[in-house]
Amino acid sequence: MVEVKIESIRVSLMSQYRVVILKDAESNRYLPIWIGPYEADAITIHLQDVQVPRPLTHDLVIKVINELGAKVERVVVTDLKNDTFYAHVVMTVNGKEVNIDARPSDAVAVAVRADCSIYVEDEVMERAGVTPEEESTVGDEDLGAFKDFIGSLDLDDLEKNQ
Repeated sequence: MVEVKIESIRVSLMSQYRVVILKDAESNRYLPIWIGPYEADAITIHLQDVQVPRPLTHDLVIKVINELGAKVERVVVTDLKNDTFYAHVVMTVNGKEVNIDARPSDAVAVAVRADCSIYVEDEVMERAGVTPEEESTVGDEDLGAFKDFIGSLDLDDLEKNQ
């Protein structure tokens, strides 16, 4: 399993959806997951420590878990099927580990409130993870055509036309 951190939540300009960007804690690999606006807001509100007048749904879930004597141990993005991610909220209840099926967006919203780790199964990260390309450094040999063009300009002619 790959431990990840929430890198950011981004807004799609083309739709109502958001993207939560999970970053591999030990490399420059990212996992983008499309989520709904309400789940994105629920995650963002907690991460930015925004106070709300009444508990949100994910706050309620954490309160119920705590009141029942359970503890959220971790969240795991477990699978990717037909462009849909799957996740588990892993809890301990009476000393027993229990996996609860969840949408990744809800699982992440619970994880930030439970202050627990978020993981991605290796196979999921291998299939859907993205590693940005290093910024290329353009050498002089790559600028040949551009240099030729600049060299062909008649700058004296430019001064005459001003």
